[in-house]
Amino acid sequence: MVEIQQEEEKKARALLIGAPQKRKSPSASQQSAWDAGQKDGAGPAAKPLELEGLVKTLGMETAGIEILARIEPTPAYGIGTGKAKEIAAKAKELFADCIIFDWEIDPTKQRNWEKLCSIPVFDRNEVILRIFASRAQTKEAVLQVELARLTYSLPRLSHMYGDLARQRGGSYGSKGSGETQLELDRRQTEDKIVQIKKELEQVEQTRRTQRKQRERNSFKSCALVGYTNAGKSSLLNALTGADVFVENKLFATLDPTTRKFSLGEGSTILLTDTVGFIANLPHTLVNAFRSTLEEAAFADLLLLVVDASDPDCKRQYEQVIKVLGEIGADKIPRLILLNKWDAVKSYSPGMKTGMGGIESSAGESGAKAEKADASENGGQLAKQSDAFANGGQLAEESTAFENSGSLAEESTTFENSGPSAEESASSDNSALIASLNAAFPGAVKISAKTKEGFTELSQKITENLLGSLKSYVIPMANANLVELARKNGTILKEEWLEDGIHLEARIPGIIEENGNATTRTMALLNPYAV
Repeated sequence: MVEIQQEEEKKARALLIGAPQKRKSPSASQQSAWDAGQKDGAGPAAKPLELEGLVKTLGMETAGIEILARIEPTPAYGIGTGKAKEIAAKAKELFADCIIFDWEIDPTKQRNWEKLCSIPVFDRNEVILRIFASRAQTKEAVLQVELARLTYSLPRLSHMYGDLARQRGGSYGSKGSGETQLELDRRQTEDKIVQIKKELEQVEQTRRTQRKQRERNSFKSCALVGYTNAGKSSLLNALTGADVFVENKLFATLDPTTRKFSLGEGSTILLTDTVGFIANLPHTLVNAFRSTLEEAAFADLLLLVVDASDPDCKRQYEQVIKVLGEIGADKIPRLILLNKWDAVKSYSPGMKTGMGGIESSAGESGAKAEKADASENGGQLAKQSDAFANGGQLAEESTAFENSGSLAEESTTFENSGPSAEESASSDNSALIASLNAAFPGAVKISAKTKEGFTELSQKITENLLGSLKSYVIPMANANLVELARKNGTILKEEWLEDGIHLEARIPGIIEENGNATTRTMALLNPYAV
């Protein structure tokens, strides 16, 4: 009985096949800022780290990784026959239960691979579909995932070879040979797709009705968008006190959640958490989740959350911009948020997690710093070891000088001297923070974990949605402008004096460089600004 339970709990082992790298690897200075200790011979961008994260999220374990040097356009396997047989032998050697490709493979090649390897073979898209299927909770999410799964599987129904050749109904010589099982399954799948699309249309109509109701309430809306596992749900919980499910896994949440968020000054906005994006998101999922993704397209402001602790955050940001363009949300004003800033500040080389981010080690005490330097002109070794606490510790320093072969040993008792671990980490942080500032100028540094930067974030949201705080003196003859400001803006202070009506208000819009206002209310009030 115990053996049966262990067999059921055993994780499936997957052999991952990585594609040749087309994008440029990080520069030497940038990579040293992220991870000075990286010694992977294939380079930091060669390993399919994101596919590893997807497989881990799906509950599998990685049996091995094979990175291809090139992909040949062969009709059978997409790569050379010799390499295909080599991969099949490696999967057998590693006792892999399946093979997963980091790019999309068409149904014919998938069928050929399964014949060759005698184990299931699928691609990155199917991994993402399976994750979505395991995460779907609400009726809408379940329908969307089912639609994407059926659309993806429609051209792959012929994987069951012998059974699908059987015929059903009819007889030869009278009414025809009848339907094959494959034709029957295809027709049933197509009918199911039509039915799910009708149900999703009803759900989408309900969403449009809810959106119109929010518009009537005159609430401004913000949408949290970003790469998967960037911390959007954690940020929503920290800002609004929501109880959205949070986990350090890809696609932890699929359903959009909207909560009220108070900005102060009596202003309230609606904050919506959306599904995370990922590179090469299957088009079937983009189409199925279009109604969900459109929550971002109808927002007044996008809060683009970036995982600042991820060395690949720049590429992830570019991928999010690409998906926003696909759903028509790339023209909406956006505010970039560098999340997990507490991890960035406590960064030191070698602090990567399994998901590719940086683990925070703030609060640890008694750290020891070791530094080994090889001098260029001699082959000599200089080794320095410092041990110190609150006083009276012993430091030994041994140095090999360049121009002599003798060794000098010096033992000195000192207090609070030598470079500390904090100072060494500070140097690494300076390079990392400078790199992030250059890549994301004007971004707001926040931490959903420690709530750092939330005050600045509220101010930025207020300025973008409600406008900057300005003072106005409106003549009595134009008192109707006060009502216009009250309707379209936020009046914080109002005084009716002899020289006019004194207002302190936030009016949406900005004054462009040419002097023109972006909104009608701003254009009418701007001449009376003081």
